[in-house]
Amino acid sequence: MDMHLDEDVVVVIGAAQGIGRAIAEAFASEKTSIAMLDLKPEIEEIAGQVGRHHGALSIGIPMDVTDYAAMQSAATSIRTKLGPCKHLIFAAGMGSGKYGFPFWNLAPGDWDRVLQVNLIGAINAAHAFAPHLIEVREGSMLFLASVAGQIGSQTDPPYSAAKAAIINFVQCAAKDLAPYGVRVNALSPGMVRTTLNRSVWQAWNDKQTSADQLTYEAWAADKVSRIAPLRRLQEPEEMAAMAVYLASPHGRNITGQTLNIDGGQVMHS
Repeated sequence: MDMHLDEDVVVVIGAAQGIGRAIAEAFASEKTSIAMLDLKPEIEEIAGQVGRHHGALSIGIPMDVTDYAAMQSAATSIRTKLGPCKHLIFAAGMGSGKYGFPFWNLAPGDWDRVLQVNLIGAINAAHAFAPHLIEVREGSMLFLASVAGQIGSQTDPPYSAAKAAIINFVQCAAKDLAPYGVRVNALSPGMVRTTLNRSVWQAWNDKQTSADQLTYEAWAADKVSRIAPLRRLQEPEEMAAMAVYLASPHGRNITGQTLNIDGGQVMHS
């Protein structure tokens, strides 16, 4: 299927690893011009590798998504080097790194950085890049949410709350940007084989007695068999395929939606 994206400028935030890296790779394979942003300083090297592998124009910019001035500077730099952004994907994210059940296992201070990265980082990106999309009067924004934002996951309440807020913001932004031909959606993964998912296991495992501890693979297999009707983990490449589809003209009538790729974990009647 031709995605008709080969002349578009795509910005992927949180692109060094996991779902963000898979999304960047997928867009690069469509021969888009791609900007990869991440907190990791090696993002410049990673972007170069991605560009060379796919024969795409790519740049990498190290930055902290909670720094709005840095986000604005990145947007200006991308516009100068590649042109105005046509598709924005916000895939940066983090958990508290602690097992949050019950919620009072956490302290209020454990919420701050999680909300700053997952929610305020996304807001910073939306504000910085919206003028580009309004200017070209077409394109898309996509924010990584989570099934945790829909079901109130007790594993990590700050992460769940941030992702619930993202889902709500997507609906607001979709309404605001619709007159400019810009679509805004959320992509909601279930259990995906990523570093972040492994950190959830680690936080759980650290709370168990030695007799009850499990390897990551055993824990993931058991959990996904209980919560997802299809009984299998999702892979980052599955998220990437949907991200590309939503950015393409094939998704031109999809906006304000949260699309679950979760093996059937969350179903709404």
